[in-house]
Amino acid sequence: MAVVETERNGQVLIVRMNRPERLNALNAEMRQMLAETWTEFRHSKELEVAVFTGTGRGFCAGEDMKESLATGKPGGTRPTLPDPFMDGTLEKPVIAAVNGFAMGGGFMLVERTDLRVAVPEAVFEVSEAKRWLLGGYNHGHLANVPYPIAMEMALGFRFTAERFYQVGFLNRLAPLAELIPAAMAMAEHLLSLPPASRVNTVHMMRRMRPEPSPSHKALAAKLHDHGDKNDLMESRAAFSEKRKPNFKGWLDPEDRYRMPKLEESK
Repeated sequence: MAVVETERNGQVLIVRMNRPERLNALNAEMRQMLAETWTEFRHSKELEVAVFTGTGRGFCAGEDMKESLATGKPGGTRPTLPDPFMDGTLEKPVIAAVNGFAMGGGFMLVERTDLRVAVPEAVFEVSEAKRWLLGGYNHGHLANVPYPIAMEMALGFRFTAERFYQVGFLNRLAPLAELIPAAMAMAEHLLSLPPASRVNTVHMMRRMRPEPSPSHKALAAKLHDHGDKNDLMESRAAFSEKRKPNFKGWLDPEDRYRMPKLEESK
């Protein structure tokens, strides 16, 4: 059984993550197959729109914690080839059909799509604050939501599909039986547009998305090193073992008060 399945429907490619027993968690094999699938889609002369979904109760639970613990590497193993969906070189629109949990790296997959449909039961979480030394500071910024909601996202609170629909992160809500048909209807609308209009508009819209400034990215890089990095693996071990984590925080307690500074762009 392939961990990523694909189905062609005219000019539409349906990409389905298929590890339902692990809520489609991103292990090395799935990351590799997704990179290969998106590369093939990018270069296809026949395919123009993709629908991205999952099998079972989850869209994607994010990082495979068990694999990370086995390898001793937080964040998972990267694929051996560039993933055009993740690195921004995919110039074709992707529609998310969120069938369930979208957590951590799974949330970020949804975030990279252009249009989004979800079942009302779907649950979303930006999980960096639970697993790294810096929470998901950029996700609310990218989504262009108000500051309190962006803060809520960054600190790892969970969101229902209804809440995300209300704040504009999702385009549609649809029952499970209508999820793929709703996504396909959006794909057919895109295909009804003049080809150059579709391609040019998607390109322009993506270039207008908010982006953290270079100085904010530099501060984030410093904050990713601001603390005891043993907590990274401890968070994953506690999650896997279903226990309360024993976090250290800082190697030197005084580092709590030595915050890296934001350097203004010149």
